[in-house]
Amino acid sequence: MNKQSFDNQPELNVLGTPLQPCSTNPLTGFFRTGHCITGPDGQARHTVCIEVTEAFLAFSASKGNDLATPMPQYAFAGLKPGDHWCLLAPRWVEALEAGKAPRIVLAATHQSVLRYVEIEVLRRYAIT
Repeated sequence: MNKQSFDNQPELNVLGTPLQPCSTNPLTGFFRTGHCITGPDGQARHTVCIEVTEAFLAFSASKGNDLATPMPQYAFAGLKPGDHWCLLAPRWVEALEAGKAPRIVLAATHQSVLRYVEIEVLRRYAIT
């Protein structure tokens, strides 16, 4: 199943094919649809589908974004290594530059990420 954009055009991944789901457990995406999509204004939001690692969780927490701690008031159980999660593209690039970039799911990573990083770099971090 692929995701339609807000204007009913198919959302595409970095491979140029229909965007695949990233995760429904935990439910991810800026709009909590399970897909790493952009908004109706086309602005990139949580568009990189990552596989969470302990190193990335520690890196994210060091930048002020604790993704591991549960926040029941937001129905958020906290992330653990192995979970898939939609991440902001600039944060992934920041993690890359710090040597803490998690692996990604190319088929579930939105094409807008190519504004931030080249496909060759993404392929090096792809989950096969």
